[in-house]
Amino acid sequence: MKGLELSTLLMLGLAGGIALASQAGVNAQLRQYVNSPYQAAFLSFLVGTVILGAVVVLQTDSRPQLQHLLGMPLWLWVGGLLGAFGVSVSIILAPRLGAVNLTIVIVCGQLLASLVLDHFGWLGFEKHSINWQRIAGALMVMAGLVLTVKY
Repeated sequence: MKGLELSTLLMLGLAGGIALASQAGVNAQLRQYVNSPYQAAFLSFLVGTVILGAVVVLQTDSRPQLQHLLGMPLWLWVGGLLGAFGVSVSIILAPRLGAVNLTIVIVCGQLLASLVLDHFGWLGFEKHSINWQRIAGALMVMAGLVLTVKY
């Protein structure tokens, strides 16, 4: 991977992280207006669906036929369920944990799952064996969790 390409990807990742951390706060505030974390999550997904719908309409990529979608393995539809769960959990936890604790506990969960997914090459990820460097990095992030949660 070229240096410029990697730096661009890393900046995009940072921007995505900023968006996710901000989304949790915005959705937690939305919850106060609708009195339900699930209604807040629904409204958040509704806005996202409308935006993505507009992007899909404007894109030039070919669209799959209904028959093709119906022939996909059922487990591929779980992504929406996982997203709904993740957003709902962040709405419930954000006001209780604060932005830093919420983010680091979610990152720790992502990190643990990612180590396993990479090691076994599950869900289409290229295999990257667990090694001492990855374990050390994960332990450092988890130490960060302990430090931030302890205040």
